Amino acid sequence: MQNTILLTTLNAKYIHLNLAIRILYDLNRHRAPIEWKEFTIKSDFDKVAEECATYDIVCFSCYIWNITQTLEVCKKIKQVAPETKILLGGPEVSYEYDEVISKDFVDFLIIGEGEVPFERFVESYPNIENVPNLVYKKGNEIQFNKQNTQFDIQQLADQNPYQYDNPEELSKKVCYIETSRGCPYKCEFCLASLDNKMRYLPMETIKENLLYLMEHGKTIKFLDRTFNIKRDFTIELFQFILENYREGNVFQFEITADIVHPDIIKFINEKVPKGLFRFEIGIQTVNQVSNREVSRKQNFEKTSSVVNQLKDRIEMHLDLIVGLPLEYLSDLKFSFESTFKLYPPELQLGFLKFLKGTPVREKYENYGYEFDPLPPYQIIKSDFMSVQELADVTSLENALEIFWNKPRTPETLKYISETDSIFDFLMGLGKHFEQHYLVHRHTLNDVYNAIYDFAKNYTNDPLVLELIAIDYYSFHKSKPKDLYEIETQSEIDFSEIATHHKSRFVNFPISFDWKTWNAEQRIEPLNQDWIIEYVSNSHNVIHTL
Repeated sequence: MQNTILLTTLNAKYIHLNLAIRILYDLNRHRAPIEWKEFTIKSDFDKVAEECATYDIVCFSCYIWNITQTLEVCKKIKQVAPETKILLGGPEVSYEYDEVISKDFVDFLIIGEGEVPFERFVESYPNIENVPNLVYKKGNEIQFNKQNTQFDIQQLADQNPYQYDNPEELSKKVCYIETSRGCPYKCEFCLASLDNKMRYLPMETIKENLLYLMEHGKTIKFLDRTFNIKRDFTIELFQFILENYREGNVFQFEITADIVHPDIIKFINEKVPKGLFRFEIGIQTVNQVSNREVSRKQNFEKTSSVVNQLKDRIEMHLDLIVGLPLEYLSDLKFSFESTFKLYPPELQLGFLKFLKGTPVREKYENYGYEFDPLPPYQIIKSDFMSVQELADVTSLENALEIFWNKPRTPETLKYISETDSIFDFLMGLGKHFEQHYLVHRHTLNDVYNAIYDFAKNYTNDPLVLELIAIDYYSFHKSKPKDLYEIETQSEIDFSEIATHHKSRFVNFPISFDWKTWNAEQRIEPLNQDWIIEYVSNSHNVIHTL
């Protein structure tokens, strides 16, 4: 009787899907009684363990965000069913694995890319001595069958890893698709830098799987580390999407902006509907000294040019990393303010993490780094940034998320960026917010009260308070309370400008030309009435008189 095998993982959220276990299931379902299931890191671990314990072998896909919870579940499985074998794979157990394999409740590890080892494991078990890249215990010794194997990605031709999902469920999830593996860059903080050989799936298989996800899914995220390396490849897939996408589809790509070919820019601006594509761009730092220290290449001028050329069509998500080697607080400030002035809809500040296997982790002592020994291995301090400075940047990060990324006060923060230090303002605002409110539990009015109170003490510029009020009323889709007691009793006949018979209006005086500011981020003094029309609880319209 063959052993029953479960492929599983703990996803970060319910909306996420795990592509790895689907691929392994698709390639090996005919070799043994194999099933796959997904849970989340918020699941009831006792129930997860009971469900997993009914199988002979349970295989977990492990990442930085789920390894702690996965090990907890594995321990519970062994308590329920000591005879069940536990196999772990994925990036989080492929490096510095001694501590993991030494645990009594872990039996096997697959190191690196999983397709070849898992196939051999399924075919050979319980005779696992020749399974490549398998780590296991033999008596009191740990064995590692180290081999230089690489999966032939062409074997994924005509394979659809999502064909076993309930099609109706895909529309509720983020569906991941890969068109290639490997990364041509060698950024020392990133695991992708360890595989510099680019391998592409067959184009026809990519299109078939993409078409399936467009038909049944909604949000489709490409896992390629740099999607736009090849001009013709990129344009061909963009064109395929345009010919076949469904209304409601959204496509996310990770791109390297400074190498985007002019033909790709031209294609997007001429053909891609606004909002269909989302680009994630890792700027990380503008400091070239720091870039060189981590073997990273980037031309920020070119990156900025591409972002500005595409921002009217593409939703941009830009990333910066806090704590890179040779980057002091003043360097981070310059990187942040330069990047912020691109005004991306979302700007992410990520703190340097010392991922297992990365060169930056191996060389951490060279820079006086201290980092959390537990996942996600985040920086604590370095020769370049103190504990207090990193805490201050955390305050800035909180303010960035609350006031810009949501977005609650975009016009105010753009104005600050044009006239003052947005870095200093957000850091001060973040500290003020932490002193008076709960970062992870607050009301919308708390948000606007916080920035209004902080701004009154931060600056004497009356335009800042006017813009906060504009942001407050613009964010709401129906008429809110008069939070700042600035609404005026106007003699304006609103019926002359109303776009809907049930509209409600708010108006108050401002001292600048709103249209000039909105179009050009430039202040022209002008006394006028700023009017917002709330249209049937669905959207709002701004007027000025």
